[in-house]
Amino acid sequence: MAVKHKCKITVIKRSFFPEIAYAQYGEGITPCDFYYDGQEFLVDEESYSRMLDGKFCGEAWDCVKRYVRTALLGGTMIGGDSYVACCNDGSRPVMFKLERIDEEVDD
Repeated sequence: MAVKHKCKITVIKRSFFPEIAYAQYGEGITPCDFYYDGQEFLVDEESYSRMLDGKFCGEAWDCVKRYVRTALLGGTMIGGDSYVACCNDGSRPVMFKLERIDEEVDD
């Protein structure tokens, strides 16, 4: 039996720092509305190459894609088979839990 790897991405928390956001962008800025807490994505080789068909913010993808790729290749992340990563929006960051999923498949 062979092992196929996937990566589960879970939105842990969307944070918001209004004093920073308002100073940078002005009034009316809100927490990231691209995601919701608890949202999940399952990434395989095909969806990785298509960046989940627009279901993932490009800036956030840039921050997590190296860890997702490591999981898809069966590698270990800093936490072993899981890792917590964050997008780089300093005023309204989103935290993601990345988990390597190993599935046995027939050759």
